[in-house]
Amino acid sequence: MAQAADVNVKRGKEIAFTCLGCHGITGYKNAYPNYHIPRIAGQSDQYLLNALKDYKAGKRKHATMQAQAASFSDEDLANLAAYLSSIKTK
Repeated sequence: MAQAADVNVKRGKEIAFTCLGCHGITGYKNAYPNYHIPRIAGQSDQYLLNALKDYKAGKRKHATMQAQAASFSDEDLANLAAYLSSIKTK
């Protein structure tokens, strides 16, 4: 996992509760529209950071994800991506 020296995984864990509500539940689907919500634990930190930045910039379209990403600073997005990528999956 390639991280800058100032990335704070502990801070990422503190703010990840908003992500894990949906992305941490195996098989979870939204009621409307009905679609699969991907598990993000263990994904590449760079992939996660790029996705979060794209949601924040409006390049990826999903109202909930855009609102979530917009609520965080760029530093928090990096911390969040670092934490989520550090989670070990089975």
